[in-house]
Amino acid sequence: MATTTITVRTDSELKTRTQDVLKRIGMDMSTAINFYLIQLVEKGDIPLDLKMRKQRAPQFGGWEGKIWMSDDFDAPMEEFEDYM
Repeated sequence: MATTTITVRTDSELKTRTQDVLKRIGMDMSTAINFYLIQLVEKGDIPLDLKMRKQRAPQFGGWEGKIWMSDDFDAPMEEFEDYM
C-alpha cells in the first residue's frame, strides 16, 4: 500500500489537547486520522454523532420547535376535528 501525506491546519490548543487524549488511550495522531478516514469511507458518511446536525433545521425554514409528534397518534386528528 502506497502512503501519502495530508497536511491539516487546526488550532494549536486543539492539537495539543487531542494529542493528550490520544496519548492517554495509546494512539498517535496518524492512527486516529487513518481510523477516521477508514470509517468515513466504509460508512459513506461522517462517522461521528454530530449534535450540530440537529442545529441545521433553522437554516431550512426555522421549523425547530414548531413541529411536534403526539404520544397518541390520533390526538392531532381529534384536535383537527374539534377545530372544524
